[in-house]
This record gives sequence, structure tokens and C-alpha cells, in this order.
Amino acid sequence: MNELVVILDFGSQYTQLIARRLRELNVYCEIYPYNKFPKDKKVKAVILSGSPFSVLDSNALYVDFNELAAQYPVLGVCYGAQLIAHQTGGRVLKSDVREYGKALLKLNQDPLFTGVEQDTQVWMSHGDSIMELGSNFEIIASTKDIPVAAFKSKDGAYRNPVYCLQFHPEVTHSLQGADILFNFIRHIAHCDTNWNAQSMIRESVREISERVGDDHVLMGLSGGVDSTVAATLIHKAIGDRLHCIFMDNGLLRKNEFEEVLASYQGMGLNIKGVRAGDRFLNELKGVSDPEQKRKIIGKVFIEVFQEEAAQHPGIKWLGQGTIYPDVIESVSVHGPSVTIKSHHNVGGLPEILHLGLVEPLRMLFKDEVRKVGHELGIAPSLLHRHPFPGPGLGIRVLGEITPEKVRLCQEADHIYIHALKESGWYDKVWQAGAILLPVQSVGVMGDERTYEFTVALRCVNSVDGMTAEWSNLPYDLLARISSEIINQVKGINRVVYDISTKPPATIEWE
Repeated sequence: MNELVVILDFGSQYTQLIARRLRELNVYCEIYPYNKFPKDKKVKAVILSGSPFSVLDSNALYVDFNELAAQYPVLGVCYGAQLIAHQTGGRVLKSDVREYGKALLKLNQDPLFTGVEQDTQVWMSHGDSIMELGSNFEIIASTKDIPVAAFKSKDGAYRNPVYCLQFHPEVTHSLQGADILFNFIRHIAHCDTNWNAQSMIRESVREISERVGDDHVLMGLSGGVDSTVAATLIHKAIGDRLHCIFMDNGLLRKNEFEEVLASYQGMGLNIKGVRAGDRFLNELKGVSDPEQKRKIIGKVFIEVFQEEAAQHPGIKWLGQGTIYPDVIESVSVHGPSVTIKSHHNVGGLPEILHLGLVEPLRMLFKDEVRKVGHELGIAPSLLHRHPFPGPGLGIRVLGEITPEKVRLCQEADHIYIHALKESGWYDKVWQAGAILLPVQSVGVMGDERTYEFTVALRCVNSVDGMTAEWSNLPYDLLARISSEIINQVKGINRVVYDISTKPPATIEWE
């Protein structure tokens, strides 16, 4: 990338949203831990994120603001603003009450607020307040309760302009937050706003071609959007020197192995189908812990993949469909994003196989991946498939996995997804699936008493998978799905619907 906006992460739950908003403005940005500044890249501007920490703590997370301002335009958001004020002679105090919620902004005239309405609504979420500024800064906005809601460096105080916000422009509750971010990026930092699907493809193909050279790449396909788009990009760069494997781990959806292989026909990918379901299920016998299940599935996948890779001894590279949320959720630094779960795509294979790694989607969010896929001409049937976890039904069959439980989950899921497609709801939601619970309950069918399993239906709406709202499916549709599952799948006598958001819940149950 020619230009890069760096977001330094101090651990805010909203850090990823800053990146999302900038990407929506066609600005390329990357998130780095606050103490891992990328000194080898062409950085155009720097944003300091919020944080759950206080700048007044003895172990406060710290960067040298003066060093940054000497090189780049800087925007401090919440903790970032407090850190800058604290380092430059301002006075920051702990608030008696955490300032959290909506506020109306009183604006002074400034380029940062071009097109922004007076009394625009913004979102506050902080425990410290900036009471006074150092001599190099001036206030440009306030609220009824907060005298220093936004401030900037005075002309000539630093080599580059510095702006700071006590509120969060990246959240939707800040109604013109995107306008404020755009004004900083375009009119103050003078960044290009021309990063789009076409530029993503051009850059990816160039990078893959340079990285791989005349070598060959081996890649495991899942049938999902990420691996399909990644494989298509790699194929566009190196042609038939890409070799693909699609593995049946016994934990796919009903008929998925055959359907996915058929859907790849005509795309020019060298793809081989490998059946290994019995092997996976044997290794999973007696295991209930979800993290252990993930690790076993990953281990067996690596073993089978190694055996297939041995048939291609000249290959030097491994392709993966890793996307940015995988990277963010799988990396934990001091303070920022805690590891939520191990990810199927991140780590493992490259070291074991002694292969270099090609991850063309590593810095893209899910909606950006779909835009790239659309630009590449990938069929909608592949491009608009719902996300499906790498471990498959291994984490949708809660508790111990058996072939019979997998069958029950497959049958229930098949009825559920078919009903969503038939009703037109499949393309209106982000992801849906059936979860087989390790719970049996009493039921009555005809004159017989039953004691069978419960299935939970999960359906969510999201943009990139980082946050999600449960989908408000019609009651009559849910009733129909429930009736069909209970009547057609012997072994299930109860269906429930999950109405949890992410956060605090995750999209998958394990």
C-alpha cells in the first residue's frame, strides 16, 4: 500500500470500529498494538485509540506523543486524547461518575467540523476527564457537562496538526462521527481516499506475484467466502501453479462435500476432494471441552494436509484465507484485545510444513472480502454463503461429539437453512446455523413419551463479524422450522431460538 493510516490500539472495545469507519471512507488503515509502531511502512497519519485504562495509573499504557507529532498528523480518541493532554502540561482527573452515553456537541468553527451540525449527538465513554489544556492547545468543542470535548494544537506548536476528541466518533451513536473522521483524514492529514475493491485486487495480485515468483502454492479450501476469494486472487496471480484441497472432516453440513466440489467446477482451480471424516470423529471420541475439540480438529487437519502435501514435494508456499477479525481475535498484547478463542486459520501449518505463507485477505474485513469477490466475478452461490466455522459442526454439537449427534445437527441445520432460502431470508441475514445442545428433555409424540435432544437456532445480522445483532425472524417462519425439525428429525423434540447479541455473547456457542 502506498499510504497507511496507523491506529495504535490501547485496548478499547471500539478500536476495530475506527478501522471499519476509515475503510468505509476508502482509506487504508491497519491496527497495531500501542507499543509496536510499524517503522518500516509509509505512514500518512496516526490515530490513538481509547482504552479501559487510565492515564493516571502507575502502569498506564504509554507512547511518546512528541515523537509522533514530529512526524505525522495525530488524532487522539478518548484515552488517546487524555494521554496527549497529560503529556503536554494539561490536567486530567478521574471523574466522580463515569461519563457514558449520548451528549450534544457545542462546536467552534474549525476544519475538523466542516459539514457537522451544531449540537450534533456524540457518544461518551470515559472515566477520566480533561480539565485543563497545556499552552500548545486550544478547545474546539464542549458539551453541557464536559468543557473539553475536543481540542487541537495551536498553529505552529508542532510540525504536524494534532486533534483530540473526548468522545468516540467511530460508533454509530455519534451521528456525524464519520464526517469528523473524514475531515481529519482528508482535509487535515491529506490522505488519499481511493482504496477500493479494484485497488485491493491490483495490490494483492502484485504482492502475491512478487512473493511467490515462479513457485507453487498449496491451499486448503473450505467452500466459504474467505478461502474462495483468497484462492481466486492467488490463481489470478500465478495461474495453475495453485493446488487446492477440499477436505471432508465429517463435520460439514449435509451434502456439503459434494455440493462445494461441484460449485468449484469451471473456476480453473486445481482442486482435489479428500474424505477423512472417520479419522476426525475417532480422534474426537470422549472429548467435550470446546478448546480441546478445536485443537484436535486442527491437529488432524494438519496431519491429513501433510499427507496430501507430500504428494506435491516441490511446493514452497501455503495459501490461507485468514481475514482481519481472525488476526485481531487471535492476538493478545498487554492491554489490547484479549484472546477469545484459537482460530482455525491462524498459525500451525506453515511451520510444520516448512512453507512460506500467502494470506491475501489478512488485512480485510468480511464485507471487504465480499466486495473483492464480486469484483473478481465469483458466483453469488459461493460469494453469499454464510460464514461457517473452520471446525465445522465440531463446535455446533456442544459437548461430546458422536456420529449420531453430528447427523442430528446436520439434519436440523439442513431444514433450517433450506427454509431460510425458500422464504427469502437467507440473503437478508449474516449467518445462521443449528446448534445441538447437550440437553435432553421430556416430550410427547402421539401417545408416546420422548426424552430427546434440544436444538438452538442461531441467526444474526452483522457487517464484519466483530459485532452482531440477533435476527428478528418472523414468528410464523420460526414456527414452521421448529415443526419440521421436530417432526422429521427423530432424536430432537425441542427447538429454541437464540436472541443474544455479540458482545457479550459470541456468534458461535463454542
